[in-house]
Amino acid sequence: MKLQSFKITDYKVDGGPMFGVVPKAIWSRRYPADENNLCNCSIRALVIIDGDRKVLIDTGYGDKQDEIFFKHLYLSGGKGLVGGLNDCNLKPEDITDVILTHLHSDHCGGAIKNGENGYETVFKNAKYWISKEQWEWAINPNKREADAYLKENLIPLRDCGQLNFVADKGEITQNIKIKLFNGHTMGQVIPFINYNGRTVVFVADLIPTSANIPLKYNAAYDVFPMEQLKEKENFLNNAVENNYIIFFQHDYSIECCTLTNTDRGIAIKDTFTVLDIEKMIPTQV
Repeated sequence: MKLQSFKITDYKVDGGPMFGVVPKAIWSRRYPADENNLCNCSIRALVIIDGDRKVLIDTGYGDKQDEIFFKHLYLSGGKGLVGGLNDCNLKPEDITDVILTHLHSDHCGGAIKNGENGYETVFKNAKYWISKEQWEWAINPNKREADAYLKENLIPLRDCGQLNFVADKGEITQNIKIKLFNGHTMGQVIPFINYNGRTVVFVADLIPTSANIPLKYNAAYDVFPMEQLKEKENFLNNAVENNYIIFFQHDYSIECCTLTNTDRGIAIKDTFTVLDIEKMIPTQV
């Protein structure tokens, strides 16, 4: 097995919604903001090569939206989706599976592109995986999330014949299992990757950044905040007990970490990159 990651893009987001009820005077000690209250964030993708399977987790915004859509996102840097894959020595047609953690536009938009005859899938040879709960939630959106679920991302997925549903505690490959979490949005897929005996968890919007680790530091974007709090507490306890490696999708500076118990609660133990994981974990023969 091989793990590779890349930044699709960096962007900026208002720090208030990122940390919910926690005052800026407190959260800004953990995650700085500029004079306009904007925090630097990233959108990372993870590629897992597991035997013949080449699995991509999440695809970013894509580039089919207009300038008005991107005006308040301040996109910068990053490799882009196809550019990042190129750096991994992969082409879109090489990808066999695309896991979409959920269908908010920053996680799934890059799965669909503008083609000569309308919208089409970027990964022609891949199965697209999503939970049925999230799919049904997205195609009949509530008023709060409606702006995050774009028809141009969803309808082409529905019509392409590549959409597959994965159940809670299901698996994509023998080494990639998933669990569903409902606090941020219904049926968010969180992949748990068995990498030579260690578990790497792509936490998506369960814990968007390292500064969201403390229990109360939850985003205002979460649709079910009390469920999110409960899910995150259970996950963090399991992460410490089982020595999970946490992969952050949105943290600007920290890509991966391990966790430990402290007098003030669960906190970061060590930080590192995906490239460092191979050095930490001996390859099993």
